[in-house]
Amino acid sequence: MKKIKTGYLASAIGCLVIVIGIVCYFLFAGIAKNEGTSYLYIDDDDDMDSVSVKLSEIASPMGVTAVRTLARHMGYVDKIRTGRYALEDGMNSIQFFRNLRNGHQEPLKLVMPSVRTKARLAQELGSMMMFRDSDFLEAIKDADVCKKYELDTATIISMFIPDTYEVYWDTPIEKFLDRMKKESDRFWKGDRTAKAEKLKLTPVEVIIIASIIDEETANNGEKPMVAGMYYNRLMQNMPLQADPTIKFALQDFSLRRIYTKLLSVDSPYNTYRNAGLPPGPIRIPSVAGIDAVLNLVHHDYLFMCAKEDFSGTHNFAKTYQEHLVNAAKYSKALDARGVK
Repeated sequence: MKKIKTGYLASAIGCLVIVIGIVCYFLFAGIAKNEGTSYLYIDDDDDMDSVSVKLSEIASPMGVTAVRTLARHMGYVDKIRTGRYALEDGMNSIQFFRNLRNGHQEPLKLVMPSVRTKARLAQELGSMMMFRDSDFLEAIKDADVCKKYELDTATIISMFIPDTYEVYWDTPIEKFLDRMKKESDRFWKGDRTAKAEKLKLTPVEVIIIASIIDEETANNGEKPMVAGMYYNRLMQNMPLQADPTIKFALQDFSLRRIYTKLLSVDSPYNTYRNAGLPPGPIRIPSVAGIDAVLNLVHHDYLFMCAKEDFSGTHNFAKTYQEHLVNAAKYSKALDARGVK
């Protein structure tokens, strides 16, 4: 009888060890499907079922079952938290679930795009963040929202400085805009503001000019020269006569030549008809473009025309007569290439 009891006890202990081993494997084995790091994105309309479906794309079936089991017993099902959660190679279900439950998400590196329109900005950010592009576009078109940042619907785009920012994927629009305002203030703090004041320009005015310059040339070395030319026109109250503003006014960025018939477009962005700066930037300018304005070259040129060698640089002129000669050479080169 004693031997039988000992046998039962040994069997029970053996079964317990097996069960413990299975549970340990179930909870502590790596659950990632892929090498490296994958991400689970949980938005504000997800429930446990949809979270499980998303998780199944990056985790093993056992891992999904383990996370669901933990969620059910730990009360997570009713307290799902949005965010971008990293599933690293070798991470077990307990480690991953702990991050989900505590909201310990992985920030993303958001590269602010240098785009031409608010709609395009909304589209780009909407593809990177949890908020919808339509909601973001509505926000930056709202006069009251813009007023909060001492801007208007035409100048709000000047608040977005092209850089790489570490942000949380589920950041709400209002907090995202607050963050961009802080980053903009940080960008302008110090030397940049001092240089703008020396030129008697506001940061927004600098950005408007920079947006035109970036559309005129991709050659960073030439941008301070171009900035100097537009600055001269601005100080003499001459129309800027910037072709990129016509494209923006027409919302046709495919135009390769700006004909005289296009210069009559009725728009505050038409710098052929209106003296001074347009109401707002015609794109989010590059940092190189902004700094080109702040460090512009002081010269006497009032005109410029793209070089006929299509090098991406320009011929500058002090008089209109000189400019007409340069323009004729460029027009001839365009005709020779069949550019319409």
